[in-house]
Amino acid sequence: MVAGLIGLDEILKRLDRNEQELARLREDMLTGFRRHDEELARLRMDMNKLREDMNRGFELVERHISALGARWGLVAEEAFRSGLMGLVGRELGLRVERWSAYDEEGFVHGAPGPVEVDVAVVDDKTILVEVASHVKKSDVAVLRRKAELFVRKSGRRVDRLLMVTPYADEEALKMATALWVEIYTKV
Repeated sequence: MVAGLIGLDEILKRLDRNEQELARLREDMLTGFRRHDEELARLRMDMNKLREDMNRGFELVERHISALGARWGLVAEEAFRSGLMGLVGRELGLRVERWSAYDEEGFVHGAPGPVEVDVAVVDDKTILVEVASHVKKSDVAVLRRKAELFVRKSGRRVDRLLMVTPYADEEALKMATALWVEIYTKV
């Protein structure tokens, strides 16, 4: 054998060791990839659970804010109604009353229940007035049905239908025109 040269047997041994080392490295890499995939799957599940928890939390906050907004709207409506009716009644000398009746057939709201509306009487003309913090298309239709129920139950005629609101949807304004309802709004 020539000095510095490696024999065929030595080369084959080294190749075999290299193959074994490559096989171990491949197995280590596959094990690492499996562990990585499992960890990613756990992280994905954790993130999905966190997202679900956050969505539930956001929904809860939204419901609370909506409830507060609705409550404030009702309080503001009542204060505005009282002020408006006081002005119309006391200052202008018009007769103002709160009319209420029980709707046995569910004509107004689709189910039996109480119905209320403000009534102003001017020179023997009856005006029904609805005060709301926000008027939607359906609110206009409800006022029209309240008027029909008022006529049937009280025997009095209705000369005008008015809605007073800081905000009315565009569809509500169109419906009001079609149903001869006057909406007084600034927004």
